[in-house]
Amino acid sequence: MNITDQSNKNQLDQLKSFTTIVADTGDFQTIKEYAPQDATTNPTLILKAVQKEEYAALANQAVVACKDSGLAGQSLTDAVANELLVLFGIEILNIVPGRVSTEVDARLSYDMESTVSKAREIIRLYESKGINSDRILIKIASTWEGINAAAVLEKEGIHCNLTLLFSLVQAVHCAESGITLISPFVGRIMDWFKAKSGQEYIPSEDPGVLSVQSIYNYYKKFGYKTEVMGASFRNKGEITELAGCDLLTISPGLLAELQSDMDSIDRKLSPESAQEMDIKRIEITEKSFRWLFSEDAMATEKTAEGIRNFAVDIRKLEAMIQEKLA
Repeated sequence: MNITDQSNKNQLDQLKSFTTIVADTGDFQTIKEYAPQDATTNPTLILKAVQKEEYAALANQAVVACKDSGLAGQSLTDAVANELLVLFGIEILNIVPGRVSTEVDARLSYDMESTVSKAREIIRLYESKGINSDRILIKIASTWEGINAAAVLEKEGIHCNLTLLFSLVQAVHCAESGITLISPFVGRIMDWFKAKSGQEYIPSEDPGVLSVQSIYNYYKKFGYKTEVMGASFRNKGEITELAGCDLLTISPGLLAELQSDMDSIDRKLSPESAQEMDIKRIEITEKSFRWLFSEDAMATEKTAEGIRNFAVDIRKLEAMIQEKLA
């Protein structure tokens, strides 16, 4: 589908006409500059942000809010971390008109009950500060346990964003569980295939792009309500190849590239084109999920790697908090 009436618009503005743009950053000034609908954070982005002088006050504010709570040790550290995540989220919600994603501790990714409990804590904290839960997406890793935890939360009216998603089987389980939104990781998929094959990929043949296209088309073919938000981009071409996806979460550098490029772009994805495709349904049970997931070496490795890396940054954030408490 050609975009013929946007010749005077940059690529970012063209994309906004058929895809919801989300800022993938914890930097408030960047969010203001590019005027996205939503924003998403994770432990890595929060850690980077609080190391900047202009955001140190938020970390201090979180410590002050919890220091006299009567908690001690790890319980106090956890409370400060939750407070910090929510304070960042609120600052972002003061800028964007839509939603912010706040991530559950990645170390709980294989613990359904603790994930549900942590998500409820985060939502209660937002609500205690006057924020409607409809503006919050709880980010959870797309493990079997994480998706099932999100299914419980969705039934309670707590909306979820399933992250670290690398395969169609993860996406189908999310859709059948009534999840609000998923974040398939385009660039990390491409990284894996590039490392294995040693070859470069043009955007239209990028394995990450193809993965998200297949998920989007599956959802639209079978009428699922779960939204698809492409994430973790390595170059602008990956983004423009997914023009028309429900949402795209984009880092500041790539937002700048899109904003400075006046070339026209074509819409690549649409519900109408998906309806015409011959797509086979996947039946999901715990046994079929675990088998299909384990059969996909890329998805298995990248999901586990992502959880480990987020856990590292959570521990760094906790160490910073403990220094401030001391």
